[in-house]
Amino acid sequence: MSAPHYSLFIDGKWIDTGETYEIRSPATEELVATVAKGDVSHVDLAVAAAKAAHEAGVWRCTPPVRRAELLNDVATRLACRTAELAELQTRENGATIRITGALHVGLSVAQIHYLASLVEQYPWEEAGPEIGPVPAVGLVRREPVGVVAAVVPWNIPLLTMVWKIAPALAAGNTVVLKPDEHAPLLALELAKEFEAAGLPAGVLNVVTGDGEPVGAHLTGHPDVRKVAFTGSTAVGKAILRQSADSIRRVTLELGGKGANILLDDADLDIAVDGALFACMANNGQACEAGTRLLVPAARRDDVVARLVERVATLRVGDPLDPATHVGPIVSAVQRDRILDYFRIAEREGAVAVAGGGVPTGPEYEKGYWVQPTVYVDVTSDMRIARDEVFGPVLTVLTYDSVDEAVRIANDTDYGLSAGVWGGEEQALEVARRLEAGMVWVNDWHVIHPAYPFGGYKESGLGREGGPDALDEYTERKFISLDRSGGIENRAFAIVIDPVAH
Repeated sequence: MSAPHYSLFIDGKWIDTGETYEIRSPATEELVATVAKGDVSHVDLAVAAAKAAHEAGVWRCTPPVRRAELLNDVATRLACRTAELAELQTRENGATIRITGALHVGLSVAQIHYLASLVEQYPWEEAGPEIGPVPAVGLVRREPVGVVAAVVPWNIPLLTMVWKIAPALAAGNTVVLKPDEHAPLLALELAKEFEAAGLPAGVLNVVTGDGEPVGAHLTGHPDVRKVAFTGSTAVGKAILRQSADSIRRVTLELGGKGANILLDDADLDIAVDGALFACMANNGQACEAGTRLLVPAARRDDVVARLVERVATLRVGDPLDPATHVGPIVSAVQRDRILDYFRIAEREGAVAVAGGGVPTGPEYEKGYWVQPTVYVDVTSDMRIARDEVFGPVLTVLTYDSVDEAVRIANDTDYGLSAGVWGGEEQALEVARRLEAGMVWVNDWHVIHPAYPFGGYKESGLGREGGPDALDEYTERKFISLDRSGGIENRAFAIVIDPVAH
């Protein structure tokens, strides 16, 4: 069977460009699909279509209840295809089938349903208090921003695009979506479902292609009024600088270096497995992964011994096999980047007690593989403890007091995620002291549509999820409505004497 071909989706039409590129499995290097490769001219077409649709009002003037109905329809369509889409995602980016169904598809469906329910109760227009002494009343409206550029990464593409598309469309905006060139297939499948549900032409557009120049042209396009980006902090900073000239609104969900603190009273039977879950889920390729494990010095040897024992039980291999725990790295470039960090860690004095290289055997001759790895003798100044490695790599640091643990946890440029394991009262006290947008107590990766997702410091701006999601895609307008009925009580008299009648 030949591999399927995917086209761009612009102004309600599927468009080929004359140039294609290949999506190959990071596990087997087999061809998964071919995709039309867009360029800056296709970005211009997509933005023009989105702008025309916005100005025509074909979607922003659609009643919110109808917008919610369409979103629910799309979510139901995706749910019916969960197994199919999960497999496609696994073949595309190597995330294990254990996680693509529940997280990549399942949580995306829940997110869309949540946004649909939020639309129906959102305060699109509210009357405020009377404005005195002038007899007037104030109205506050929430209106769509306009054309939204949504740029998403390869690691959890469906969920990150839903975090942007669903609230943007719920609020009445139009969207141009740029998926990462390594993982565009779920974006195009999502466009198919919006098309089937009856979304008007031009409201959602998908342009594939390289980050440079396609993504950069999109995020800097003068007709884009908001950029929603998930990806590296370096690119996020570039987008922020790019947006300054037009005062373009941005939402940035960027890198992380999550600190995971084991307190003295942590239950190690649970916490050690939890620490591996925090770090190794999605093959370690998650921005909010818990990659720094902070352990009381007195418990260090016990924790490390347990980690080594448990890492040895992790099965690395075919991501389509439900028994696999850790799949491949997305690309040869990313694999080699991780291996470079292993060499840096060794030079700086860190010691790998598990992993630290690539697995061997016939099943690893093709594809891009890295062993689940645990480093000890790590200090906060080492690059392995400061940089976002983006792989299945856990660093163990020690502390002597809770105050020191908090200081180490907060000693980072990032502030996306953190975790605390121990008795609830003390763990909550520590959680409140951590500089992170999300803190899990006695768990990790617990994400729910009703709660905000985002970070402090260089981990980003704005929030995805919860009511914040709609707020990020609307402008607030104040309207003053005079109700005096005559000229006597107008504010005119401050400057102009009213004419007697």
